[in-house]
Amino acid sequence: MGALLELVCVGLFSAAFWTLWTVVQRVFGKSHLDNIPGPRSQSFATGNLGQYLARNGWAYQQWLHNEYGPVVKLNGMFGTKVLYVYDPVALSNIVVKDQYTYEEPQEFLHTMHLMLGDGLLATIGEQHRKQRKMLNPVFSINHMRHMTPIFYEISRKLREAIGRRIKGGQEEMDILDWMARTALEVVGQAGLGCSFDPLINDSADQYGQAIKAIAPTIGPLRLARMLLPLVMNIGSPKLRGWLFRLIPNKSIQRACEISDLLDEHSQRIFNEKKEAMEKGDNAVLHQIGEGKDILSKLSKPPIQVSYVRDIGKQRLIVQANMTASEEDRLPDKELLGQMSTFIFAGMETTSGALAHILQLLSENPDVQHKLRAELLEAYGDADEIPYDQLVELPYLDAVCRETMRLCVFLPFLFREARKDIVMPLSAPLRGVDGTLMHEILVPKDTKVLLGLHACNCNPALWGLDAAEWKPERWLAPLPETLTDAHIPGVYSHLMSFLGGGRACIGFKFSQLEMKVVLATLLSSFTFAPSQRKIVWNVGGIQYPTVGLSSAKAEVPMKIGFVKTT
Repeated sequence: MGALLELVCVGLFSAAFWTLWTVVQRVFGKSHLDNIPGPRSQSFATGNLGQYLARNGWAYQQWLHNEYGPVVKLNGMFGTKVLYVYDPVALSNIVVKDQYTYEEPQEFLHTMHLMLGDGLLATIGEQHRKQRKMLNPVFSINHMRHMTPIFYEISRKLREAIGRRIKGGQEEMDILDWMARTALEVVGQAGLGCSFDPLINDSADQYGQAIKAIAPTIGPLRLARMLLPLVMNIGSPKLRGWLFRLIPNKSIQRACEISDLLDEHSQRIFNEKKEAMEKGDNAVLHQIGEGKDILSKLSKPPIQVSYVRDIGKQRLIVQANMTASEEDRLPDKELLGQMSTFIFAGMETTSGALAHILQLLSENPDVQHKLRAELLEAYGDADEIPYDQLVELPYLDAVCRETMRLCVFLPFLFREARKDIVMPLSAPLRGVDGTLMHEILVPKDTKVLLGLHACNCNPALWGLDAAEWKPERWLAPLPETLTDAHIPGVYSHLMSFLGGGRACIGFKFSQLEMKVVLATLLSSFTFAPSQRKIVWNVGGIQYPTVGLSSAKAEVPMKIGFVKTT
């Protein structure tokens, strides 16, 4: 044991020395980025990032945009240089044309691997492309159509649960908690074919609680995450896990606990799914989701086409994997990684988006009334709005698009240049020395901060009212400045779901879920703002609190029944 610890210490020391030497070179060496305008550093430890990433950093970000525009040199941690961009041509090169040069920083990949396993968020290169190729069919429009009944069934349970709690005509509730529980149950049934939260009984699965704890746990690890590349290069996964558990840090210990719990539950669910698949149709039909979930579709052994048609979505992930060629098939550990990744990504962002939409509707009763009228007309005497009609409702679509434009739940992302590369710009940039630059040489290892929220709210593209929430803008032709800019986002001229090979694979799933939940709730309830002020905080994922001093994520609002005549 002594020899092993000595070897580990030598490895850590060598890696730390090499990292320190690299940082010294970046800080004191000359860089092509030095000619790009930007603010002075406010701290050697955090540079400008401490201001940009602060939970109340919206004002600083707006100042940055007004003062410097879409290309800025920021100071990163310990004197390193960060290139901040929301120029559309630069973004197009980063996320599409040169996406395999601009990749996720190693500390992000290692964090995702530690927390979620070998899912899409933790892989790059050929491994990532192989995973997306396998998963793409299960997120197709045709597949979403088959999933709609599951979404409606869960939404009706949500409606019943909220309705039971309304006393005296109106009740104040935390709508974020209800949306998080609903989103978790949707991705549980549609993604894994299991139930995390029955909604009615106020109970939640331990697995679901662990998923909810991921984002709050990762935040405090921002500095510790820089050390992950050092540890991840040491020995076997088992040895690395043992080393992590020796670190006397509460956040790291909590991260390890969550990782162990997710792995344990994912393995149990996965084994149950494979066992049901081997038993055939009847066993699958008796599971939650009746075999329509994504996991089932990746686990299913070769089957008849009629079986695929009848069973639906959950089986897609498993089935697609088992029927794939040997070279395309995913190992079980990667399927397990997809499970945790899909649950985490689907719950955090969609629940926040739904809560934000309902908050905005509560603050804009005219919009709420107009949207409810459209939905009630679409329902008629039916219990559900058919998929094809639901997704085409113009005002519902406008409300969703406008909220996703203004309220980006991943407001920024980091990338890292794997080699020296030239970044073109949509407009020339005047350098510190007065010269006009039409392109920028980005040195290898440069951190690039993508301003996704800034791109979505850029007045040069969207007009002077870019900062306003106006669903009606989607009911008229969009500005030519926007359409001519060729924003590289996968969804409606927006960067909300990113673009290129790392675009959100589940954005159609998320859009359908939001529309089903809104259609169900707005046809039955009215929403009015609470007297408490809601603040949306800057973060890797935006989160709402009552005021800036609170640490609890919540969106209280008053809910009542729709009056019928």
